[in-house]
Amino acid sequence: MISSLKQPAFSLHGSSFLQPRRNFPAHHSAAPLPSLAAAKPLRSKTVSLSKPLHVSKAESFSTDKEKERRSSPVTCKAYEADRSEPILESPEVKSEAARKLKIGIYFATWWGLNVIFNIYNKKVLNAYPFPWLTSTLSLAAGSLIMLISWTLRIAEVPKTDLDFWKTLLPVAVAHTIGHVAATVSMSKVAVSFTHIIKSSEPAFSVLVSRFILGESFPPSVYLSLLPIIGGCGLAALTELNFNMTGFMGAMISNLAFVFRNIFSKKGMKGKSVSGMNYYACLSMLSLVILTPFAFAVEGPQMWAVGFQQAMSQIGPQIIWWMAAQSIFYHFYNQVSYMSLDEISPLTFSVGNTMKRISVIVSSIIIFHTPVQPVNALGAAIAILGTFLYSQAKQ
Repeated sequence: MISSLKQPAFSLHGSSFLQPRRNFPAHHSAAPLPSLAAAKPLRSKTVSLSKPLHVSKAESFSTDKEKERRSSPVTCKAYEADRSEPILESPEVKSEAARKLKIGIYFATWWGLNVIFNIYNKKVLNAYPFPWLTSTLSLAAGSLIMLISWTLRIAEVPKTDLDFWKTLLPVAVAHTIGHVAATVSMSKVAVSFTHIIKSSEPAFSVLVSRFILGESFPPSVYLSLLPIIGGCGLAALTELNFNMTGFMGAMISNLAFVFRNIFSKKGMKGKSVSGMNYYACLSMLSLVILTPFAFAVEGPQMWAVGFQQAMSQIGPQIIWWMAAQSIFYHFYNQVSYMSLDEISPLTFSVGNTMKRISVIVSSIIIFHTPVQPVNALGAAIAILGTFLYSQAKQ
């Protein structure tokens, strides 16, 4: 603690020590102080005692009675024992807290937008089962949104060169494969089942990081993968509407997205392009890659016939569903890439897996998906494994 003591100052002359000691009458308890008017002001002195007590300064009383009445002669302030300055929160602590808050907001927004996208995506695929066209429309909508944003100066136009697009190419290939594979999976099986299988993404991330990137992990990380793999296997074996195409689509999507995340993190290092613009460029390049394959696999004839059937069954509402799933797909991925600016690929994979909890629960409720107890147990084990994995990574 540090105390500041304000006390009256008085002059003390060397001759005072030579004068004989005076005896005061008994009724006087103390000697009278010298007149304030006659007192000569002394320079402020600082007397240091042993820590933690420190007297910072002594000042003369003001002759102004009003000032003397309002101010206390003793003021106390809290300090660290080895400092003479107040305790202040360091800028580094504030910066880290703000960074964690920003990541938390990114994650919450990312998960919420993903739930909305999955609901509309499944509605579209149920009425209009053309996953290649649906995937293409999602990328086209995102590309159009960003082109408009750049034109109107809502978003900063990225400064790119040929090397940037070369680095982006493998990311776009992986993103295209993962996006189409996931959409094909959801067109064949329930949304909940697709995301249960896709919750095994940390296992793919560890295997790729270990055998391709040469990274090493403690034994606890490898052990945490056992419940993830076991839970996903149990859920797959007990799925009422199991479909091999849907299962393989989810597995391929896992592997492709792990490569996408790793390549993205490497490609973003040393680049002045923000996460938002990075994903915008990725969408445009993926759209160029995917469009010819969509025409080759499905084609305009199939799309026209399917659209007429969807209009007769659903009505004009199908147009709104298609627009909503395309727009929300872009926004949730855009936010996820803004998160990837701040975190590692493995943390991104864990966040992506935890996001699936809300998607699984919401899709079961909305689409009334029948779930057996054993199937639910498998999903719970897989999610528990993901939690253990995230703890082992810390």
